[in-house]
Amino acid sequence: MINYDMATPAAARSGITPFDEDCIRAIVRFTARTLETPNPVPFGALIVNTRTGETLMRAVNAVRREYDPSSHAETRTVRLACKKLKSISLAGYTMYSTCEPCAMCMANALWAGLDRVVFGTTIADASRFVNQIHIPAKEVSRRSDMPCVVEGPVLRELCNTLFTHPNMQKVFRTWSTHSRSAKAGKR
Repeated sequence: MINYDMATPAAARSGITPFDEDCIRAIVRFTARTLETPNPVPFGALIVNTRTGETLMRAVNAVRREYDPSSHAETRTVRLACKKLKSISLAGYTMYSTCEPCAMCMANALWAGLDRVVFGTTIADASRFVNQIHIPAKEVSRRSDMPCVVEGPVLRELCNTLFTHPNMQKVFRTWSTHSRSAKAGKR
């Protein structure tokens, strides 16, 4: 059972609001539903209207389900949101992610023009379980011409529970075997 009330008060961190924490909790709940399926994933993303807080789109990682290495939760959520709006711009929207976006996902968020990206657990945390590109999302944003506020980690411990859930751990063992085999073949 995941305790969704894990928290450090929002007031203790600059730029983070109670609404931000509510959105992180919401995407953790949504993503946690996959933990009881044959294909659990710890990565989920939610896009909301920055001004009104209205939910636009949410999605989880579907790399294995779609046989698409770019089908990360953040990238899928951007794709689906843009299709829904029939626009390539997500200016005026904020993305919440259970994990710090990788360089690919953060670049996608920048190209989409998101106002903010707020994440739960960090790339360093995720790399304990799965392969990662070790470039912080804030660094990708800082080196771009496109403005986007990146904030996190938020409710890090809660988001880490998605990675440490027994069903996820079981699946990670199969992912690790696969990624180690792939790496061995490259040598």
